[in-house]
Amino acid sequence: MSQMTAAEANTFLSGAFKSSGNRSEVTLMEKGRAVVRLVADETHLRPGGYISGPTQMSLVDTVAYMAVMTLTGHEPMTVTSNLNINFLRPCIGPVVVADARVMKIGQALAVMDVDVRIEGAEKAASHAIVTYALPRKPEAGA
Repeated sequence: MSQMTAAEANTFLSGAFKSSGNRSEVTLMEKGRAVVRLVADETHLRPGGYISGPTQMSLVDTVAYMAVMTLTGHEPMTVTSNLNINFLRPCIGPVVVADARVMKIGQALAVMDVDVRIEGAEKAASHAIVTYALPRKPEAGA
């Protein structure tokens, strides 16, 4: 069972990132996996109707963060340590979906595999590997 539900994740994101308008929505939170959906508007597009790279990277970072939360629960000081993204093909469409799976989680780091695709598309538009640094747990008896 996930440590955080999709409803809890959406409440957290809308409270933590008020200035962004938070147009993305967490649609799935299951143990080790999260999915985020974004209905794109003109602020997300490049000429030609392409979903911009920064939009895709933001979705990747958000969904990776949520995937970690499925295992740790709400940990606000969990932070991005590394994000490596490969843009595989044009990302053109009205709705973008990012799907993250935790590959490994330890005491200090979590590593996620993330695919970004247009909703309903078979092939990913981009693929990322994201590493998050986890907050240190207080030592027992300290």
